[in-house]
Amino acid sequence: MELSAGDSVILHDRAGRRYHATLQPGAIVSLHSGVVQHDDLIGLEEGSVVSTHQGARLLVLRPTFSESILDRRRRTQPIYPKDLGAILVQADIHPGARVLEAGAGTGTLTAALLRAVGPTGAVVAYEMREDFLEAARASVAEHLGGAPANLELRLGDVYADAVDGEFDRVCLDLPEPWQALPQVAPALRPGGVLFALSPNVSQVQRLCDALREVGGFGLIETVELLERAWTVRGRSLRPAHRMVAHTAFLTFARRLAGSEVFETESEGF
Repeated sequence: MELSAGDSVILHDRAGRRYHATLQPGAIVSLHSGVVQHDDLIGLEEGSVVSTHQGARLLVLRPTFSESILDRRRRTQPIYPKDLGAILVQADIHPGARVLEAGAGTGTLTAALLRAVGPTGAVVAYEMREDFLEAARASVAEHLGGAPANLELRLGDVYADAVDGEFDRVCLDLPEPWQALPQVAPALRPGGVLFALSPNVSQVQRLCDALREVGGFGLIETVELLERAWTVRGRSLRPAHRMVAHTAFLTFARRLAGSEVFETESEGF
């Protein structure tokens, strides 16, 4: 697929560095290894190898969703790709699902949810501050190339305000998710999944205690994911020197038809 003006691309060098650019006629990418003309990239097939004026070789590709998230990390702190994958699978975010998100934040999870539910599903995202809501709107448009018709952004406080509608899934990215339970629990259908992201374990403990106190939830599980890359090149087979270790705790629970609490001895998935 040919590259066009307005496309976002990443130039990968042999040292593993990545350089982001939005292609515009007449513009240049200036690197320590030389200059690349945007005009030389426009019209190329994605996946081409190009050279700077000094002869350095670069691979040009459109960014994946994961790469676009990591590129935004310099400006904000989104949910990491390693966590996003587990959230979408373990919370069973499927095509056609209606998802309530509280704490749209950077819009990263919002965009991932929209990709997963597809055009037949819907995402309703709450934010307390209007400036954060608009930032999330802009982020989703950047990730997905526009504002999806099946996204509804609501200005509201789920700590205090009742939630309208019935949902298959509830995703909480809030400092105190336990405070939202009285409002979001009635909106989550029996059998649905509640997910919450928490940076520290004391938040997890308060949330799990609140889930048991509120009642009507079962299969409560909390996990964290550690990601370590490997170098596989010739005889060099070793783990990378750096790894993405703790980023957040992921807590999942199922909504029950009654007010009981049902738990097992499971130690996670």
